[in-house]
Amino acid sequence: MRLLTGLATADEGEVEVAGVVVSEATVPDVRERVGYVIQEGGLFPHLTCKDNVTLLARRRGEPSEKIRARTAELAELVRLPMSLLERRPGEVSGGQRQRVALVRALFRDPDVLLLDEPFGALDPVVRLELGDELFALLRTLGKTVLMVTHDLAEAAATTDSLALLHEGRLVQRGTLSELRARPEAPFVTKFLSAHRTLEGGA
Repeated sequence: MRLLTGLATADEGEVEVAGVVVSEATVPDVRERVGYVIQEGGLFPHLTCKDNVTLLARRRGEPSEKIRARTAELAELVRLPMSLLERRPGEVSGGQRQRVALVRALFRDPDVLLLDEPFGALDPVVRLELGDELFALLRTLGKTVLMVTHDLAEAAATTDSLALLHEGRLVQRGTLSELRARPEAPFVTKFLSAHRTLEGGA
């Protein structure tokens, strides 16, 4: 994720986002194309949820009516009452904070959405329900989503392809079924066996 957002530089090769090679010169353009949701949302606690969502647009001087319309559109999309957006992050539930963070990430209609352990701080029931709902939503929007997670079941249930990394290197990429049937390194087998409760395939 640091490579995709220009916060780190590749040792070799190129990193491309939505057809643009990430470089010092293109980083501002690339960041315009990327939305980012982190664990617990990463919302500013002293701002209301609405002010968190609209901060960048307001700093850019976008018309107030355009900002209001986009906020309402996305709030409806993720099933957040507009009245809730008047509260501060500490006054809403963890699942609601993640919905607010998703609205913020989608506000400028990015090509790519980065999710960094987006549900890690939620209790299991909320995590499952919110994850299923939001990934169904993202599929309807046609967004490319890159998610970092240590939860193999979550990854297998919500993604088209898994990429297993170890010590900064890509070990294997494929579906869960492919990783199980044809592990390409001992670490793959070890990682899969650590998830003893995982059933089924992907």
